[in-house]
Amino acid sequence: MRAAICLLAALACASPLPAAAQPALQTPAARKAELDRLFAALAVAPDETAGAAVAMRIRQVWLQQASPAVTLLLRRGQRNLEVEAAADAVEDFDAALTLQPDFPDAWLMRAAALSAMGDMRGAAQDVRQVLVLEPRQFDALALLSRLQEQAGDLHGALRAWEAVLKIHPKIADGEARLRSLRGKVEGQPT
Repeated sequence: MRAAICLLAALACASPLPAAAQPALQTPAARKAELDRLFAALAVAPDETAGAAVAMRIRQVWLQQASPAVTLLLRRGQRNLEVEAAADAVEDFDAALTLQPDFPDAWLMRAAALSAMGDMRGAAQDVRQVLVLEPRQFDALALLSRLQEQAGDLHGALRAWEAVLKIHPKIADGEARLRSLRGKVEGQPT
């Protein structure tokens, strides 16, 4: 539950800014070009603060792909998760996916809600769908790492976390988690 709430808190902080402050990228080609530029910047971010700023902008660009109706459903789902109404959140995310099944963040948010409900298998399936739609989705890889660790698949958790670090090398506590997972895989105390 804690990992799901942390993930949703990160996504909630990345809500798109008002149009005047952060213009939406109207075409898929413009979004792709912006994302490519941002991912290049993320890979060379000098520290956690810079990495977090670039990651937030990436999340904002991703969220711009949502239709207005889907955006409302996602916000309502986030609110439901914040008050620990995970089943209601799943309904909201299901509705968002009915409207826009190709939107990775809706899958990711439903994965977090399913995880909060204890449905780790469903959460993992949704995370895999996110990664089919957006292979660079570092939040999905981070959630996958935590799900695999909870399931006892430490090698899988480590591989997923290493994939996170390839995309977002300066993620908060990234190296500490890497050391912890390596220690668990090698059978050493953390």
